[in-house]
Amino acid sequence: MQNKIDSRLNQLARDGTLGDGTPCRMISDDDTMRLARETGLPGWQVEVRSLERNIQPDRYLRNRKSLSMSDQIRLLKAHVCIVGLGGLGGLVTESLARMGVGRLKLVDGDVFETHNLNRQLLSSTDAVGMPKADVAAQRVASIHPGIELTVVCENLTPSNAVDILNGCDLAVDCLDNIPSRFALASAAAETAIPMVSAAVAGLSGHVTTLFPGGPGLEIIYGPEDAHRAFTGEEIRLGCLAPAVNLMASLECVEVLKVLLDRPVTLKNRLLVVDLNDYAFETLALS
Repeated sequence: MQNKIDSRLNQLARDGTLGDGTPCRMISDDDTMRLARETGLPGWQVEVRSLERNIQPDRYLRNRKSLSMSDQIRLLKAHVCIVGLGGLGGLVTESLARMGVGRLKLVDGDVFETHNLNRQLLSSTDAVGMPKADVAAQRVASIHPGIELTVVCENLTPSNAVDILNGCDLAVDCLDNIPSRFALASAAAETAIPMVSAAVAGLSGHVTTLFPGGPGLEIIYGPEDAHRAFTGEEIRLGCLAPAVNLMASLECVEVLKVLLDRPVTLKNRLLVVDLNDYAFETLALS
């Protein structure tokens, strides 16, 4: 099989140059997906083999100066679980798909409602009443049909959280309530994977990354029991799209850094943002 793929990659590749004039062998998205259909492999696996042969998929040309070929391969091989597909989760899903994370698990048991339209990227008037997870999957498929998707149309709970996270490399907390966030953090710790977490309300928010064995959500929110009936400040203060999009973008940068083992992450730190006065502050969690 590998010999067949390599032979076809050599046939389909073309010579070109990057934006700065650097010579590069390239392969079009159509040819990549054609080879995926011929071999029965997911598109992301064909892209990995292409990069291993120093053939650059066209869709990642503008990633190239920020991500090396080995970086892109690591992203393609990664398996990320996004929990909550509303305001934060919609943009996180979109961004990770465009960056080239090869496997995504999309988790949300909710449907889109009209009040989501002010901030949630995946919502539209046509999508009102549709399951968020299904809409997210359709969006990803339209961006990159080679991404391998697992769709979970149910809410994460303490009883199903570990099963949902099993096999994933990282969890992204895009939830809108603290009890579910604690359940996700507990499952991430049990399955020994990092969790990137963000919360937003009004024009403010925060983001952090929790690693197994490190400080937990209690250091941010206090004891879990105190929040069992708490829905979060976004219900009281509302959420505006600029704050949601910024916090989701910061989550995506943190996902990128964690997956690529880059040194400057928000491990044991909390980035707090208030767009009312453009205040950005990073607090140590200890």
